[in-house]
This record gives sequence, C-alpha cells and structure tokens, in this order.
Amino acid sequence: MTATAPALEFSTTLTSNPVAPERRSEILANPGFGTHFTDHMVTATWTPDGWRDAGLRPYAPLALDPATAVFHYAQAIFEGLKAYRHADGSIWTFRPSANGERMMRSAHRMALPALPVESFVEAVDLLVRTDADWVPAGGETSLYLRPFMFASEVFLGVRPAKQVTFCVIASPAGAYFSSGVKPVDIWLSSEYTRAAPGGTGAAKCAGNYAASLIAQQEAIEHGCDQVCFLDAVEGKWVEELGGMNLYFVHADGSIVTPELTGTILEGITRDSILALAADRGYKVDERRFSIDEWREGVASGDITEVFACGTAAVVTPLGRLAWEGGELSMGSEPGPVTKEIRSALLDVQYGRADDPHGWMHRVL
Repeated sequence: MTATAPALEFSTTLTSNPVAPERRSEILANPGFGTHFTDHMVTATWTPDGWRDAGLRPYAPLALDPATAVFHYAQAIFEGLKAYRHADGSIWTFRPSANGERMMRSAHRMALPALPVESFVEAVDLLVRTDADWVPAGGETSLYLRPFMFASEVFLGVRPAKQVTFCVIASPAGAYFSSGVKPVDIWLSSEYTRAAPGGTGAAKCAGNYAASLIAQQEAIEHGCDQVCFLDAVEGKWVEELGGMNLYFVHADGSIVTPELTGTILEGITRDSILALAADRGYKVDERRFSIDEWREGVASGDITEVFACGTAAVVTPLGRLAWEGGELSMGSEPGPVTKEIRSALLDVQYGRADDPHGWMHRVL
C-alpha cells in the first residue's frame, strides 16, 4: 500500500461488438450525463502481492459475490475528470495527475492500496485513446471519465480488504447548462452535515455522497437545486455544497473561499480557480467563512456574487439561498466575475487560450 509501487503494464483486449457508428452519432448528438458508456473500460486488481491483471477490455458488467466487502463496509473511492476535443481534433485531459494524486490521498484515508499516479494517468489515457470516437465535439461537450476503486474481496470481516479492484469507465457528456448558464437555488441544511473533523470529508469516497443524498432530497422538496452544508462542530461555518466548492465575490473585487480544514474536498477546479483569479489580479482569501457573513454580506451589498465549482458544471452561479424560515436572493443572472472566471477556465480546457500553468495533458 505504498506510493512507491511500480507502475502497471496494461494489456489490451478490444471488443468484438462495438456500438454501431450510427448509434454512437445519435448518442453524441444528445449525450446527457452519465447515461451512455463507451465500448471499453480499464481494470486492475490488487492483492497484498501487488497490482496485477491490468488491462483494457470490453465494457461489461462486473460479477460480484453478495459477500463482496464493498457492499457491507463501503470501502470505495472515485475520481471524475474530462477529456476535451479541441478545434484541431486533438484530445486533451485537464490536470489528470492532480486527480491521480487525490485518489492516492483518498486511498490512504480509506485503507485502500496506492495506485501510482503514472498508472492512473496511463489508464485514463488508454481508455481515451481507444474510445476516441466517443469524445464529442462542439459547445461544452466532453467525455466524462470515472476512475474508481473498491474492496472486491469476498469477506464479511471488518478490516481493510485484501483484494481491491480499480476501474475506469467513460461517458460522453453534454453541456451542463444546455440552455445557457443560469443561477441555481441552494438549500441550507440545518439538520445534516457532510463531514466532521477526523472524518472522511477530504477523501472522495462513496460514503460521503451517500450521506449527502437525504439533504439533497430535502433541498429538492424545498424547490432548490443543491444543498449547502455547514460545519459539524459549531454549525456556523460554510463548508461546501453536496458536490461543489464555494466562492464569494465582494464589492471591492476580493474573493473568499472556505479554507481546507480536512472536512472539505480538495477540489481540482477549486484549486484551478485560485490560480486563474490570481492571474487576473483578484485578491483571493482562503479562510473560514460563516453563514452570518454570507447573509449579512448579501444584504449589505458587500457580497455581489456567489458561485460554486466542480468538474461537471465547471462554474455555477448561485441565485438564491433558502433555509427554514427565510431566504436571500443573489441575482437572477451570472455576475461579471463569475462569467470571467468560468470563461477563462473553459478557454484553457478547450484550447482557446494559452495554458501557462501546464494543466492540459495531450492524449491524442
């Protein structure tokens, strides 16, 4: 389970029954999100002797025994990143090594084996190269990539699994905002928290998302799109949404984002925005940020924009915050800073702007 494990060597077995080109074209014309999958996947197996059986193979169901450990103890982590087709037809991924490094940190927290970052990147590259015809072109379309790792040992004892499966699958994705970027409504959860100090908040593990679903359900019941969580100790510090980090734009041009405390996911989009905002002369402050400061800042006009960020939506403006007994409005259109940051990030990802930070990784 060390970070110095040797890089994997991947075999390749191509499918004999790929999706017909005509059907693939139909899917790419309206891919949605996470509902269609490419022809292949990459898998590898870990045991105490190390990683083995690494290779690309036809996309197919996984055969799992009812006693497979992940079903009972949720030893599972995942990542999310995208492949982008540029105007010249080349295909690139965005900061894949950062995803690989975060998966290693998540694996450590969840007592799973470390997958070398170079093997993580090669697994993603192999799948994208093989299924390159599935990478859509035009607009804000992309190929969404989902690497994940789970305890696949057949065993009901409570201990770290002695067999683990790593897998990468891919799904073409349409534009998150198909009819234009619109502010979303947020429900402030007062009953549920996402993570506690010493817990798994900084790990991208399946259980974090499972625990957030009831709060997300509550948000929908109150006419909102997403849920915002406060800290678990004092119930006053803003942490993150169900799957996105938060940014607050102030009237003086400064930007604040909640600092990483071990209970907040270290978002790669979040980190990229820190750099892009600084490049553009904004003062960005990472610090604790209270719900009272949010409410009072919007009411006084000191906070002029609020946006969230993540891999799927990139940058999402917030329009309304609602809670039991009240709400506040943050505008019905994206603010200028939100639009500037969003455009800057997308321009790098789609090859329309220079990449001074070296974030883009060429696959084809």
